[in-house]
Parts: sequence; structure tokens; C-alpha cells
Amino acid sequence: MHIFHMKSTVLISELAANPSRVIARAEADGLVPIARAGRTVAFVIGCEKLAALLETLELQKDTELMKLVRADRAGEVEFKDVA
Repeated sequence: MHIFHMKSTVLISELAANPSRVIARAEADGLVPIARAGRTVAFVIGCEKLAALLETLELQKDTELMKLVRADRAGEVEFKDVA
């Protein structure tokens, strides 16, 4: 199962040989998959991407907000011009 679509994976041996390059790529791309034997086994994740994921998880805990999101997706929310 592929959840993330990324440019390419990095082998564990490449990560060990040049961690700075992999970290720089994670900063630039957000997420770098790490592979062993042709299978993704881990990710190096940039701070901005992690912060965004944590914020999303925090927002998803708000039941009232999630009800509003579901209603919006179902076309049940009407927005009014406030200007």
C-alpha cells in the first residue's frame, strides 16, 4: 500500500553514508521514504511537515469542528458574505 507519493526512496545505506543530504531533502520535500530490500520501512520527516501533521491531528480531536467539516463536504453548509 502506497500512502505517500514521493520522488524516490533512499536506501538505508545511503542514509548512513550521507545523513545531511537526506535531512536536507526532508526539509525541502517534507518527507523522505527510507527503503530496505526494496520496501519502504521508515520516513525522515521535515519539521514543517511534522508540525502540519500534528496540527491536523489536534484539529481532528475537535468534534464540533469535524461535524462542520463533514457537513461542508456533504454540501450542507451555507456561507454568507460578511462584507
